[in-house]
Amino acid sequence: MNREGRGATTPQIASRAAPPTFTGNRALDLEEGLLFEVGRTEVTGVDIPEPAPFRDRLGGHARTAPLELPGLSEPEAMRHYVRLSRMNYGIDSGLFPLGSCTMKHNPRLNEKMARLPGFADVHPLQPQSTVQGALDLMAELSRYLLELTGMAAVALSPKAGAHGELCGMMAIKAAHAAKGQKRHVVLVPESAHGTNPATAALIGYEVRSIPARADGTVDPEAVKAALGPEVAALMLTNPNTCGLFERDVVAIADAVHGAGAYFYSDGANFNAILGKVRVADLGVDAMHINLHKTFSTPHGGGGPGAGPVVLSAALAPFAPVPALVATADGLVLVEEEGAAGVEQALGRMSAFHGQMGMFVRALAWMLSHGADGMRQASEDAVLSANYIRACLMDVMSAPFAERPAMHEALFDDAWLAGTGISTLDVAKALIDEGYHPMTVYFPLVVHGAMLIEPTESESKASLDLFIAALRDLAMAAKAGDTARFLGAPYYAPRRRLDETRAARTPVLRWTKPEPIPDAAE
Repeated sequence: MNREGRGATTPQIASRAAPPTFTGNRALDLEEGLLFEVGRTEVTGVDIPEPAPFRDRLGGHARTAPLELPGLSEPEAMRHYVRLSRMNYGIDSGLFPLGSCTMKHNPRLNEKMARLPGFADVHPLQPQSTVQGALDLMAELSRYLLELTGMAAVALSPKAGAHGELCGMMAIKAAHAAKGQKRHVVLVPESAHGTNPATAALIGYEVRSIPARADGTVDPEAVKAALGPEVAALMLTNPNTCGLFERDVVAIADAVHGAGAYFYSDGANFNAILGKVRVADLGVDAMHINLHKTFSTPHGGGGPGAGPVVLSAALAPFAPVPALVATADGLVLVEEEGAAGVEQALGRMSAFHGQMGMFVRALAWMLSHGADGMRQASEDAVLSANYIRACLMDVMSAPFAERPAMHEALFDDAWLAGTGISTLDVAKALIDEGYHPMTVYFPLVVHGAMLIEPTESESKASLDLFIAALRDLAMAAKAGDTARFLGAPYYAPRRRLDETRAARTPVLRWTKPEPIPDAAE
């Protein structure tokens, strides 16, 4: 029997038994075309009066063909986007197990605070004397971030994790330039996030990979062997993407500093060590902090993002402008490069001062939790990951099982050997169970990886149901129920795509279909 007690053992049986409908709709699962197919180009939902005669300045650039934009009434447009939103899976829909992405709950209290007058309506070009409250909030957020990391300075303006990563590496490059050094190599372990080598390459560094040990961590001896006068920095993710804490991180930092290089730490997984470890004590020189991963501000489409960067005393002078400075007359954002106190600033990372709404949300989360609550959040996140791993170890295979996991549970595809089912098939079948799939095929150091990060947001009942769903899938795979996997998803609005074809020959533009001729013709 399935969970609904209808006796259907596999999704395809239930799917075949469902009678077709005239509209293509299935109750609240509504079938609808694209806006171009719903709307009509010859009508519009807005009446625009004919403009008075005027002389345009377009010259030869005026369009000569109609735009063919679809015309919709307001109800049609509203219903279209509401229906699309119902097809989207988000953290408000259910457990979001994406590994290394920390999809945690966004408390509604944070949203309320971000909409307060003076925060929601603040303008970046207002006189600074009129936004002292907003500047004070930025200063308080900075104080919390520095206290939690033990670092010397923080730059709030980067707009996302990768942008913050770029900021930290640019500070490192500026520090070497100030010493007259032209180091051109950055070391990146295999277990680092993929943005690390991309960022280093973007600003002109040669990237050299450091292999992982058999236990999934970085060997300090391998780092020492790769160091030299040409190495500018090491970029390390800790905890790493295998869900493991780098136990030799201090020895690695000492080796990097001994070679005259800097230690960049990817802070994407900070949620696992928040309130437990100060990264400055590990020897870190720069680290970006994803406010959407650790401090509950919206992730992805709920953005915009915010990726503050904390810097050690050695890199603090090179922090970008604007820099927040306390004066006798109040807080001031120093905007000009070369001004007093920011003589060595690397420049400006964004047009203005960062994302105020995200600053408010992050500080609201910090204040509502307090020091003990933030520490408990990281402890609960680690507990949840280890609970999932422990409950699945007998039916799925986990590499590096001899060590406790940190924020995420990592599985490989060894348990699928001989079944004819792949990691991708398991992910597709999980969609039918009502879950967004876990991260698959990452990290690359594990074959057929399945990476699950439950965060601290989920109750035990929520975790138990997710675990039960995965256990059921695992047992079905081993029992030979390949049809449940190879055709999945069966219940999603769209069936499985040809992902290879979609990647190689993507269709990025809608074209009007050819009319179907009448049978008489």
